Amino acid sequence: MRLVAATVLGAALLVLGLYDGGSAQARHSRSVLLAAGDIASCQSRGDRATAKLLDSISGTVLALGDLAYPRGTAKEFDECYDRTWGRFKDRTKPVPGNHEYFTADASGYFDYFSATPSAPVPNTRENPGLTPGKGYYSYDRGAWHIVALNSECDSVRGGCERTSPMLTWLKEDLAAHPDRCTLAYWHKPLFSSGYNGNYAPMRPIWRVLYRAHADVVLNGHDHFYERFARQDPNGKADPQHGIREFVVGTGGGSHAKVRTIQANSQVLNAHTYGVLKLTLYPTSYDWEFVPAGEKTFTDSGNTPCHN
Repeated sequence: MRLVAATVLGAALLVLGLYDGGSAQARHSRSVLLAAGDIASCQSRGDRATAKLLDSISGTVLALGDLAYPRGTAKEFDECYDRTWGRFKDRTKPVPGNHEYFTADASGYFDYFSATPSAPVPNTRENPGLTPGKGYYSYDRGAWHIVALNSECDSVRGGCERTSPMLTWLKEDLAAHPDRCTLAYWHKPLFSSGYNGNYAPMRPIWRVLYRAHADVVLNGHDHFYERFARQDPNGKADPQHGIREFVVGTGGGSHAKVRTIQANSQVLNAHTYGVLKLTLYPTSYDWEFVPAGEKTFTDSGNTPCHN
């Protein structure tokens, strides 16, 4: 009777998408990520609106850079960021943006986040996530491997070239997780239809992720929401092997204008603050843009991952 009951329960959970008894990757049923960048300014109320969203949604918070305007000082982190998104500090996995480096060595950023007792999960060799000059690290959520990178190529030690310490670390990190669905995030996007446009120095990063069959890239920098179709590092559509990029510069700092619509851009909204909610399953992911305040724009879908 116990075997029959267990079989019936397993079948029911499989129908609901919460159980995958045939997969060695099915360590957890699902994980939730909540992502946005370009967040806090003492001159804006947008960060308060997006923080209210996070109050009601559990999950790991991915802060995609430019977190405290305008210069990322210790005072701005304490008086601007901390009053809103700071209350989620114990579940936040941040990356720095260019405004963090308006303060020497991004010291406001590194000092603020190193004070949390829930620092990024260390790697087997070291924990460079909150080390000035580095700012990259990795961790797992359910069946997924998550990689946080530093797109400030003039500031991260060794730059972003293919022989740099960060790329060497990335190759080794991805090689150690070959059977995982993979998501990576940093601040400046390789592809964007915004005023800042495409940030070419991140192409070597994309090439490494693409060869490792990564699934999703998240960025900020341009202050809007944009979703791209799967594409390769050169911006060519690749429905089978490409990476889907989301630009989520909607954390509340300000809105920005669209400049030139890039190839493979599928959805773009430049008037709504909000967060991107990603629900990660063992072999796929759902995405949903959750708008803040009275706004109604949203975007959602589902995609299987490569591995």
